[in-house]
Amino acid sequence: MSKQQLLIAGTGALATLFAARLAAAGIDVTLFGTWLEGIEALNSKGAQVEGEPAQKVQAKLELPPGTAILHALLLVKSWQTEYTVRRLAGHLSDDSLVVSLQNGLHNDAILSGILTKNQQACRQVYAGVTTLGATLLTPGVVRLAGEGPVWLESNTILTPLAEVLHSAGFHVNREDDIRPRIWGKLVINAAINPLTAIFRVKNGALLEDPAAHELLCALARETAMVAQASGINLPYPNPAQAAEEVAERTKENLSSMYRDILRGARTEIEAINGEVVRIGEGLGVPTRINRKVLSLVQRQQRMTPSALIAMVRLEQT
Repeated sequence: MSKQQLLIAGTGALATLFAARLAAAGIDVTLFGTWLEGIEALNSKGAQVEGEPAQKVQAKLELPPGTAILHALLLVKSWQTEYTVRRLAGHLSDDSLVVSLQNGLHNDAILSGILTKNQQACRQVYAGVTTLGATLLTPGVVRLAGEGPVWLESNTILTPLAEVLHSAGFHVNREDDIRPRIWGKLVINAAINPLTAIFRVKNGALLEDPAAHELLCALARETAMVAQASGINLPYPNPAQAAEEVAERTKENLSSMYRDILRGARTEIEAINGEVVRIGEGLGVPTRINRKVLSLVQRQQRMTPSALIAMVRLEQT
């Protein structure tokens, strides 16, 4: 992969983390987004992981005409996928590779659908997943909130990207079927993120309150039932335990959904718990708890753990 050929769509926490690590490994990185303050900070001060030197990167609000994208990583919010790919479409060709490392299940399908509809030649669209955690401290500066691997498909087309990520210090795994890993992350996100947003707490606090802990495990199990009904074998035997382990490992982290609530931004609740509800309905799998937290986050309603669990129990009687 040429040094000049990697674009990261996004300017938030994970995008900044990836940009900083890749730039430190000698890769010329361009970030592409809509957050003006973030773009200005990245251009003037670079991308920085807390405690490490800032790394020079480019950040752009618009791509100049004639810009050709050979490799792109999508790290924008799920609800930004369609808008982002429409802005990138004119810069892609049949040699382009686009990889989504976003939350949610169907970002790659959205990408492929839009590119096909717009008669773009790009056919190399893939979904990946990462369990890395990052907290944006200020524009262009992130704190690592939890190490984790990047999972990519075993397709040889992805080998150059995998090698570049590995050279930048990312732990890269390859699998023939990436769907269990994507669902595995979804189960954990569906359990942790909405509860931190509703209770306004760090991830680890969900384990300290008995009612919040019960809800965490119940959400993980309920989402896992939807995955199982969808024909997915999750990459861990106990979904509740997996969610507990991630909450403990990232106990000091503010989830992205909680941060979005704090800054009055749109959350990914529809792409996470909303998708669980939608798929569950289609398969006849009850998703009462997912439905409740979906509603609460959509209304940005704060509750106590005991009040929420009492409401869930009442609705199940």
